[in-house]
Amino acid sequence: MSGSRFREVFYGDFSFYVFDGVYEPAEDTFLIADNLDVRYGERVLDVGTGCGVLAVLSAVNASWVLATDINPVAVKCAKVNARRNGVSDKIEFLCCDLFEPIIKEPVFDLVLFNAPYLPVEEEKPKNWIDYAWHGGRLGREVIDRFLAEAFDYLRHGGRILLVQSSLSNAEETLLKLRKRGYKTEIIDERPSFFERIFLIESIKP
Repeated sequence: MSGSRFREVFYGDFSFYVFDGVYEPAEDTFLIADNLDVRYGERVLDVGTGCGVLAVLSAVNASWVLATDINPVAVKCAKVNARRNGVSDKIEFLCCDLFEPIIKEPVFDLVLFNAPYLPVEEEKPKNWIDYAWHGGRLGREVIDRFLAEAFDYLRHGGRILLVQSSLSNAEETLLKLRKRGYKTEIIDERPSFFERIFLIESIKP
């Protein structure tokens, strides 16, 4: 940690460093955390892990967690937090864009994604931390890419927990998933500044 600048945040009995350049856990992170139900022995994929809050919480009951992020500073930060919370032996980390290097096999029981969901006019993120909220012009660019592949990695009966904003048309997500035959519903929601954020659960039959 020498020379690193960071903040510290807490969730229950867990504490997390948040390095400069890494998204600080906020209402959207805690919306998933408050509804996280990892059953003993499950395998979890945490996409866009940030500082690793959801990966660490999942590792308490999971047999294995794969945590990914496009931001290399976030991956480094999450590794530190896994060690300091005593679960580094159960989490593997990858720096990648969504599912890019992961073998497309249905091996996970739960996939988590606190998606970049804000509509942004700029074509591309300007720096690493911008990837945490940059959802493209309609706020759906990354969400739609995620939904196109996510279920290929889920076992039958496996579930996805996805955070989405009222600014990026959560109803469109619900409609798309239900048309594909997935049991899908909003299981929690809360206000956040100028929007509402929703937690969508979708189950693979």
